[in-house]
Amino acid sequence: MWSAGHERRALRKIIHVDLDAFFAAVEQRDDPALRGRPIAVGSARGRGVVMTASYEARVFGVRSAMPSARALRLCPDLLFVPPRFEAYRAASRTVREVFARFAGRVEPVSLDEAYLDVTEPLPGPMAAVEVARRIKAEIVAETGLTASAGVSFNRFLAKLASDLRKPDGLVVIRPEQALRFLAGLPIERFHGVGPVTARRLRALGITTGADLQARTEHELTAAFGRAGSFYWRMAQAQDERPVEPDRPRRSLSVETTFARDLKAEAELAAALAPLAHELAGRLARAGFLGRTLALKLRHADFSIVGRRVTRDAPYLAEADILSTGLGLLARRPRPDQAVRLLGLGVASEGHEPPGVQLALPLTAGDSAGW
Repeated sequence: MWSAGHERRALRKIIHVDLDAFFAAVEQRDDPALRGRPIAVGSARGRGVVMTASYEARVFGVRSAMPSARALRLCPDLLFVPPRFEAYRAASRTVREVFARFAGRVEPVSLDEAYLDVTEPLPGPMAAVEVARRIKAEIVAETGLTASAGVSFNRFLAKLASDLRKPDGLVVIRPEQALRFLAGLPIERFHGVGPVTARRLRALGITTGADLQARTEHELTAAFGRAGSFYWRMAQAQDERPVEPDRPRRSLSVETTFARDLKAEAELAAALAPLAHELAGRLARAGFLGRTLALKLRHADFSIVGRRVTRDAPYLAEADILSTGLGLLARRPRPDQAVRLLGLGVASEGHEPPGVQLALPLTAGDSAGW
C-alpha cells in the first residue's frame, strides 16, 4: 500500500498504432485484382508459411506463421502473393513521417507498429484520442492503408486497446477503467501468456483477469518464477516502461528452417556451424555484446523448446559460439523428436521485462484530456 506521503506521478498518454494486415494490405492496395479476395503473403510451396493474411482470409482461420499447407486446407481459394519488402519499407517510412509530426518520442517495434508518447503532442495541447484520430486519418490519406490505435496511460494497455476493434479501430482505456477492463479479459489476452502458460494458469483456476487480480504476487511468483511477478503487475495495470526512441537492442539471433526434418545429432550439429558463423558476423557488425547464448528448436509438431547459458564474458568468437551451441544441442530436452527449425541467438542482461513500480491511486481528474 502507498502511504499518504507519496507524491502523485504524472500519467503518461501513450498510443500504440498497428497497421492492419500490413503486408497483405499493401498488396491489395497496389493490385486492385486482389481486393476483397482472401490472400496470404508468403509461399505455398514446400514448407512455406503465411507471413500475413488479409482479413478476407482470416475469416477462414488463416493466421500469420501458419504453415501454408494448412492455410490452403482451411481456405482452398487462398491466393499466395510473394513478399515485396521494398514496398513495405517505403510505406513504413511514410507512416513514420506521420508519427514524427505528432510525437517527439516514437518507438518503432516493427515495420507496421509503434508506440508514441503524446503526453505533450507536438501540434500543441490536444486530447490523446484526437491525436490518434488525426494520425489514423493522415496514414490513410498518405498511404491508402488503415491502422488501428489504442490509447492509454501505459504501453501494455495501449497495445491491448489497439487489438480490440481491428481493422481501422480506435479504443481508449482511461485510468479509471483499467482494472475493470482487465478483469473481464480471458487470460489468453494478457501479454506474455501463450498457450502453455494459459493451460497452467487455468489448471490453477485462473481463467480471467479478475482471477489473476485476486492472486497475490507471492502466489504467482511461487508458481511461475519471475514471470509470475510480471503477470501480477500487468493484471494490476502497472507498467512504467517508457516509450524509448532509441531502445537498445537486447538480443540478436539467426535461424534456419530445414527442407526436411532432421533428427540425428550429427546432422543438427552440422547445421549449427553455419548459424554460428552467421551469428558471429552479425554480432561483430552490430557491435553487440551479450553474455547469454540461446539455442532454439522447433519440432515437426511445431512445438518450440530451447536451452540457454550465461557466462561472465560476452559471446563474440565464432568458435565459442559454436562450441557452446553444440553443448546446448547435446542437452536438448527431446532428442527423439525430429527438428524442422534451428536457431541460435545472443541476449544481453535485462532481456526480461523491465521492473515496474506500483501505481499510485487515481482520481477522476487524472483522466482529463483523454
